[in-house]
Amino acid sequence: MNDPYSVLGISRGATDDEIKKAYRALSRKYHPDANINNPNKDQAEAKFKEVQQAYQHQRLRRLVCAHWD
Repeated sequence: MNDPYSVLGISRGATDDEIKKAYRALSRKYHPDANINNPNKDQAEAKFKEVQQAYQHQRLRRLVCAHWD
């Protein structure tokens, strides 16, 4: 997997709100339903999946870090 920070376009010190905001914006942009008539819809779907994976990685990482603090 690519670096989740670069996939979401955020800095390593991003807050939870910044992460969520970036995730939502990218999800809307690359969502398959928003790209039905797009000739590059396969690439958009692949990017959508990458964004989903990066966000899940960030959420899991935040939960684990919060648990150990």
